Amino acid sequence: MLSGIGRISGTFFNLIFPDDCRLCEQPLTNISRIPVCPACLSLPKPLEAEFFCRACRTPFVDDYPLDEHDLCTVCRESLVNFDTAYSFGSYEGPLRKLIHLFKYGKVETLAQPLSRFLCQALPLDLNFDLVIAMPMHWRKQWERGFNQAELLGRPVAKRYGLSLAANLRRKRYTKAQAGLSELQRRENLKGSFAVKRPEEIAGKRILLIDDVFTTGATLRAAAAALKAARAARVSALTLARVDRRGFERDWTSSGGRRQKVLSAGTGVT
Repeated sequence: MLSGIGRISGTFFNLIFPDDCRLCEQPLTNISRIPVCPACLSLPKPLEAEFFCRACRTPFVDDYPLDEHDLCTVCRESLVNFDTAYSFGSYEGPLRKLIHLFKYGKVETLAQPLSRFLCQALPLDLNFDLVIAMPMHWRKQWERGFNQAELLGRPVAKRYGLSLAANLRRKRYTKAQAGLSELQRRENLKGSFAVKRPEEIAGKRILLIDDVFTTGATLRAAAAALKAARAARVSALTLARVDRRGFERDWTSSGGRRQKVLSAGTGVT
């Protein structure tokens, strides 16, 4: 009976204040501050793959890019400063649309349902001492009006009975990472992070939160600053990551040849 009353109330509300779901564009029938229908909010699915890098959790079509320790080329060459990385889903489809609506459409109320996806991505047996959101330079935050990583991170920190720590800061304004190569991204981010009160970081297990894992350059630069402050462990957590398995399949089907790599420093050919 209560659910029936809720549906009637929602329909009446939308007759007065009509709105459509920002994803499927169907009329909203529930009273909510989130302009996305429950059906569309339930569409994003966890990232699945048979083969993952043990450290950065990059998914692969098969195990050819992985060595005997299940590490990919980037992790073997010690370019990763975080200890492990977790992502809920692939940066495509409904999840990508929700992130864009939240981040660029400035629908801040999406932070709560999106943060639930973040919590689903973490193994239940993990514990942390500090939860830190990826900081934005004050100028970029002023332009956007909010830091999306902070909004996502607060409910996650609450799950562990912690407040969101503010020890990491962005000390240099950098140009947008989009369109840059991995090397250019690393150069763009060099020296852009600093740690305040490093004594609070030393020996701590850190959970570092951001919205999207593209190449991981930003997360690595931030994690490097935390490790320089003697953090014991840094785990990265993002809503979505760019899934490059489509490129792998296209490259293989076009006649590309690969060789299984078993020693550190050996690239994939």
